Amino acid sequence: MARSYKGAGILGALAVLWLLSSSFYTLSEGQKGLIIRLGAPIDVDAEPGLKFKLPLVDSLQFYDVRLQTLAPPPEQIILGDEKRLEVETYTRYRIANPLRFYQALRTEDQARLQLTQLVSTSLRRELGKVPLKSLLSEERTRIVQQIQQETATRARSLGIEVTEVRLHRADLPLETSQAIYDRMKSARQQEARELRAQGGQWAQEIQAKADGERTVILSEAQRQSAIIHGEADAQANKVLAAAFSKDPKFYKFYRSLQTYRQALSDSAPTLLLTPDSALLHDFRNGPAASKP
Repeated sequence: MARSYKGAGILGALAVLWLLSSSFYTLSEGQKGLIIRLGAPIDVDAEPGLKFKLPLVDSLQFYDVRLQTLAPPPEQIILGDEKRLEVETYTRYRIANPLRFYQALRTEDQARLQLTQLVSTSLRRELGKVPLKSLLSEERTRIVQQIQQETATRARSLGIEVTEVRLHRADLPLETSQAIYDRMKSARQQEARELRAQGGQWAQEIQAKADGERTVILSEAQRQSAIIHGEADAQANKVLAAAFSKDPKFYKFYRSLQTYRQALSDSAPTLLLTPDSALLHDFRNGPAASKP
């Protein structure tokens, strides 16, 4: 009997210790505790420290109420101009109302799934109204703010406060980028061909103009050269005439020598002449004596 009483005492002590340990809980900074009594949430505890709850009746659901980041995988969006865009977003949020959060979602995994769907829905709705050029202009800020406001409004009913929604990355799909690159390459090649053709035409026009100017310049130079040459010949003849008029016989003899040089240089190696040939007159007689 003593042993039975002793065993029962030990079990009772252990039960008391268990009840005492299950009656207290610790709430840390950055957490909120939802007190659930017999399966129904009754209160939210937001003050950190050591707390008391009813054992076997109350249970605690702890939630991290600090800012958290949601970064879902990229998804393809069809824009207002029928272009496809691969968009990656990130969202900053916190659990603002644990009671409403528990009633709507229960777990944080379910909350992240639901919030991802809300962001995707707002993203598709807003981007489906605008063309690609709007995302490349100052209008992008307004579009992102609209997505954030719509997401925050819908998430508020789930006990979630959305503080920020941003476009982390927005790129064209790989196949679209390649098609655009090919079109740009083809356009640049076409432009290069047109520029080369235009350059060739300009080169021909410049060459033709240069050839025309060259012909005019050469013609004018030849004309000037002929005029100068004629004036020089006239001046030379005038000088020679004035010089030879002082001694006509010597001038006649000098012209005969020029005739010999011309005739002999143009003839064959052998030239046959009769002794009484007029060509040999000056060779036989020499120059006529000038009168004193």
